[in-house]
Amino acid sequence: MQNEFPEHHISIRERFKEFGNILNEMGKTTEESGPIDKKTSHLIQLAASAAIRSEGAVHSHARRALELGASPDEVYHALILVTSTIGFPTVAAAISWVDDIVEGSDKSNTPMSKK
Repeated sequence: MQNEFPEHHISIRERFKEFGNILNEMGKTTEESGPIDKKTSHLIQLAASAAIRSEGAVHSHARRALELGASPDEVYHALILVTSTIGFPTVAAAISWVDDIVEGSDKSNTPMSKK
């Protein structure tokens, strides 16, 4: 699995080590504290990232969900599901960011695009 963080994220963790350690522990604790599997966890975090319009987080959670076995259709569906909550323009932006990750895929040929 790819665990690359943006340079700014790494810089903050290096400059504020105790804060970085707390963030790391919080991530581990929340991931391990419930019954939701890692793939589903990243799909949920993907939807939340779209809601706050964080392109970097959308890229990160889409990439990690795919690495954990999510199909591109599952990733796109996680975004489409929140349209009535966060609005079409926000979902459209997030879909374009996921397109950045799903390299070379022809979105028009996915089952989700035909429904």
